[in-house]
Amino acid sequence: MKYFPIDNSLFIKNREKFKNKMSPKSIAFFNSNDQYPVSADTTLPFEQHRDIFYLSGINQEESVLAIINSDLEKSKQEILFVTKPNETLTHWEGERLSKTKAYEISGIKNVYWIEDLEKIVDKLMSLVDILYINTNEHYRAKVETETREARFNKWIKKNYPKKANKRSNPILQQLRAVKEPIEIELIQKACNITEKGFRRILNFVKPGVWEYEIEAEFSHEFLKNRSRKFAYTPIIASGKNSNILHYIENNNQCKDGEVILLDVGAEYANYSSDMTRTIPVSGKFSKRQRDVYKSVLYVKNEAAKLLTPGILWKDHHLEVGKIMTSELIQLGLLDKADIQNETKENPAFKKYFTHGTSHHLGLDTHDYGDINKPIEASNVFTVEPGIYIPKEGFGIRLEDDVVVQEKGNPINLMKDIPIEIEEIEYLMNSK
Repeated sequence: MKYFPIDNSLFIKNREKFKNKMSPKSIAFFNSNDQYPVSADTTLPFEQHRDIFYLSGINQEESVLAIINSDLEKSKQEILFVTKPNETLTHWEGERLSKTKAYEISGIKNVYWIEDLEKIVDKLMSLVDILYINTNEHYRAKVETETREARFNKWIKKNYPKKANKRSNPILQQLRAVKEPIEIELIQKACNITEKGFRRILNFVKPGVWEYEIEAEFSHEFLKNRSRKFAYTPIIASGKNSNILHYIENNNQCKDGEVILLDVGAEYANYSSDMTRTIPVSGKFSKRQRDVYKSVLYVKNEAAKLLTPGILWKDHHLEVGKIMTSELIQLGLLDKADIQNETKENPAFKKYFTHGTSHHLGLDTHDYGDINKPIEASNVFTVEPGIYIPKEGFGIRLEDDVVVQEKGNPINLMKDIPIEIEEIEYLMNSK
């Protein structure tokens, strides 16, 4: 991998936290993702399943992790299965993890070859009464592909039908939402790489540049700094495209007088960053663009302050909506009639601010976290208000990544990424 080694104390601690949530005499399994085919002999780049990575640090396909809560001695309560290296595989595709290397990465002493999985699983199942099944239960998930995890779940439930079943995901939703210091450092690294990319393009953008050229500049800087890729498909949206929330074509030419909405983020060691900035193509905002920008920036700053332990995710968005409503009135986009006619289900601000304010961030860009439970310290959230005005041909969104604190304002992991109008204009016009 391109990233530097991660201290395996993170994965050791993560497994211990998970095991402490398990019922007695139980076992949980976690699988790597498949290597997905495109066509012929072509495959998509491998993406590790974030759950097994969170618990082991293993970034290799065809790997399985077992965590056992039983009377076994502690060193035997964790087992990792990996592909057995061979000369042919090494020659064609490079080295696979040895048992020693797998131990160094994960801190798991019991490492076996994947070919021994069924035999060892049979022995393990005789020691437990409860089987934890891992499935994707994220509130945004729409799973249509049968994954390696799903096939494993079918197999193990068929072969051990008398074992009681419990769900792993509720535990992971809770644990993964609260970040360890090492995790915050990794997200900060991803944010720092994103900063480098943003600063690179500020002096690159000018009238006539194409959206995909800007994307290429980001990509170059990310790879140069050990980021394997964008954390998500980048949005480089100029002119009217800035009103399209998930615009990903990135194939238009940027014109004088337009703004460009940039929603991009680098990943580092599978951890995501998520940044949005809006900049003027010409290097100078118009008065109207400046006014809208200032409102969005104000709402973003106030929204961040509201991310405190104890508040519910949905209530946070509603409170931000009140602040946004005031700004929309000042901008002449809403009036008293709009406010009088709004309903709880359809508040007036939704006409121009059409999405949520925040989401969990971590190993996934839309990370695990129970949105029906109060926000906690060490949650990492995005803060991303926006105002979209199709009739005026532009939209503005600003987004930072923050860490919720026990007391006081959240820590802004993107505090060094230019966001003030004056700084952006200065950097865009400096040689």
